[in-house]
Amino acid sequence: MPATIFVTQPVPESAAARLRGLGAVEMNPDPLHMVTKAELIAALQRNEYLVCLLHDRVDAEVIATSPRLRLIASMAITPAGVDVEAATALRIPVTTIPPLVTEATADLHWALLLAVARRVVESDRGLRTGLFPGSQSLYYVGGEVHGKTLGIIGLGRIGEAVVRRAQGFGMRVLYTKRQRLAPEREATLGAAYRSLDDLLRESDFVSVHVALTPDTVHLIGPRELGLMRPSAFLVNTARGPIVDEQALVRALESGQIAGAALDVFEHEPRVEPGLIALPNVVLTPHIGSAARDTREHIAGIVADNVAAVIEGRRPPNLYNPEIYG
Repeated sequence: MPATIFVTQPVPESAAARLRGLGAVEMNPDPLHMVTKAELIAALQRNEYLVCLLHDRVDAEVIATSPRLRLIASMAITPAGVDVEAATALRIPVTTIPPLVTEATADLHWALLLAVARRVVESDRGLRTGLFPGSQSLYYVGGEVHGKTLGIIGLGRIGEAVVRRAQGFGMRVLYTKRQRLAPEREATLGAAYRSLDDLLRESDFVSVHVALTPDTVHLIGPRELGLMRPSAFLVNTARGPIVDEQALVRALESGQIAGAALDVFEHEPRVEPGLIALPNVVLTPHIGSAARDTREHIAGIVADNVAAVIEGRRPPNLYNPEIYG
């Protein structure tokens, strides 16, 4: 019998064609519909191989009630929504993707930073309603970017990609991370080390790039926001729970900081209503990797992972290698 594959969201056609060449594919056709737990359990009664996204919740109950399940292929670097322990206990491989989203996410970071600083979204909305205050008006005056200070919280792959782009804007770059870089690396990047508190005090733009761990939940809370300048902006393209959204809303409403730009949210797909209501916030629905070439590359690697398991090979991007002994 042919392999049966369930895909929770549409994928690029090149990868979809590859999957169809491996077996019978059942795919959620609606990119705006997030598969519910009940729908996922029902689909896994019919299918053996699961291709899922970061936001899909493949918990212990889903895994335990899916006796045909032979693979969970996540389209994420870290399968945050998958109960890996439950899958491992049943010797079900969980696969992920390599860090392919670095450049696309760094590009989006700059799109968000520029949009919130220069009030691009506000201007666009106003123009569509007939508001054209003129090129010399003070109505849409925003913040400068060139020559300002950018503070990077978490200088990993994406943080470094953001720093490289900052050089073109002539920015002073500060960073903080658990382990300070070697002096030669700091010199190459043009970045100076600061404690988190000092970075928050000195930066015009604060950019969040740390991984989500128990230690980084609400890393940016009321105290940290209180250290930022009233003219400063917060940009988060990392993970939503790193920022205390309630505290952020209060800081924005009170003028404690000038604005924020967010691609990730504390309780996705729910977005804090207070954020939606504020004009000095730019919001995007977790689209850091949503660049055509990047998405095609990701989907192709996921198809490779599925092919390996179907063909009886160890998959190349295995997250729980212990199941292979």
